Amino acid sequence: MSILDDAIAAVTAAADQDAGIWDVAGQIPADVLGGLARKGLLCAQVPTEYGGLGLSSRDNGELTAHTGSLCGSLRSLQTSQGMAAWTVQRLGRAEQREEFLPKLAAGALAAIAFSEPAAGSDLSGMRTEITVDGDAIVVDGRKTWVTGAAYADLIVVFGRYGNGVGIAVVPSGTPGVTVYPIAAPSGCRAAGHSDVRLDKVRLPLTHLLAASGAPTTMLVTTALTYGRLSVAWGCLGMLIACRTAAVQHAAERVQFGRPLAEHQLVARHIAELTAAEQVARLVCEHASTAWDEGRPDHAVTAVFAKHVAARQATQGSASAVQLLASAGAHDDHPVARAYRDAKLMEIIEGSTEVCQLLLAEHAMAGAR
Repeated sequence: MSILDDAIAAVTAAADQDAGIWDVAGQIPADVLGGLARKGLLCAQVPTEYGGLGLSSRDNGELTAHTGSLCGSLRSLQTSQGMAAWTVQRLGRAEQREEFLPKLAAGALAAIAFSEPAAGSDLSGMRTEITVDGDAIVVDGRKTWVTGAAYADLIVVFGRYGNGVGIAVVPSGTPGVTVYPIAAPSGCRAAGHSDVRLDKVRLPLTHLLAASGAPTTMLVTTALTYGRLSVAWGCLGMLIACRTAAVQHAAERVQFGRPLAEHQLVARHIAELTAAEQVARLVCEHASTAWDEGRPDHAVTAVFAKHVAARQATQGSASAVQLLASAGAHDDHPVARAYRDAKLMEIIEGSTEVCQLLLAEHAMAGAR
């Protein structure tokens, strides 16, 4: 078996039967998360030199889609952990990569904190401050809706630093760090979404990533590009789960003397779900190929993939719920979870509207 095959088998063994239970409970068991993290499955693109699996974007995407087909909350944690690891890998010094990446590949859990009460889509409005005080840094501010923070050992925090943005790697157990889990989120309920308060948190200067001080757009885009692509693959996973459940139900459920699948309006839902899945797969594969080849347009292809796949997942999951009707109207059913989770995917890592603006800006740049 390949590394990817082994990874998919491990995620299946962990999440295949219990994802609905986790969603209702709002929590993934610590032993499950710890076991997956110690195998490097939450940040599988970390290079082998740091103890990671070293998967390509394309292979990691397949793993992410498979996870997304089983559990949207677990996939969200893969996205968060992967973003944190990529941020350290891309923006940290060699010694910072050597300090933090092996920890993330070997079991430490991570979250990444962007949004604040007054800064969501417009991250230039961040008020969290990172300042240098001798041989230390001080992090002070508030972050909202930090995926995975309820589980995290490390939180990668973005904040104002001089005239640009700073990035601090903050151990969650540091004095001054308080994590407030968000009660009953509408989607990805077991992903550990939390608000985080940072009250003059003091850390060694080595916890300030090397690229700190650069413009907001450059640093944020570096991290978000990974996240957008991961979300897109996760949306593909939702569509796979919805199409699988819809086909099975339409084949087995008999109404008016024949299987649902033989009714034309039901067949239309199945056709649209199948098309949505294939469209999402194509845009994800295109974006991951751009990433793996190091193409200069890889950031915009990630925006495109996230925008298209999230909208397809929202529409496709709604079709699946419509088709399954009461059979799929239970909180722990895969299509009910996908219906709730998919809407969040149109909001996080750049809302649908922000993605549209970025894509329009890219198109207009070609006309100038």
